[in-house]
Amino acid sequence: MITTLKVIFSTLLVWVTYIVISTSLENSLFKEWDFLGSIPWMRATLWDFYANIFIITLWMFYKEKSIFLKIVWVILFVCLGSIATCAYVLIKLFKLKPGEGVKELVGNR
Repeated sequence: MITTLKVIFSTLLVWVTYIVISTSLENSLFKEWDFLGSIPWMRATLWDFYANIFIITLWMFYKEKSIFLKIVWVILFVCLGSIATCAYVLIKLFKLKPGEGVKELVGNR
């Protein structure tokens, strides 16, 4: 199960990074912001994004002991979204000891 999760999150990390970089090279978010901000679905997407960031941040706050790491991860989650989320989960997956599973991934500090 853990190997499958590593493959899934690695694939997601590569795919989302590719999409973000290729889109950024094609079109500037900052240049399009006024137009995008006027679209109701864009506003809904941003609210959805930040709700997810809030949930992921609560989990990360539980997992991390260092206040410094908590601050760094919040900044990365807000600025990089799914890229940072996939990276965070992958780091936690690769830190699991042999025999540990999803229960330890989600629950252990």
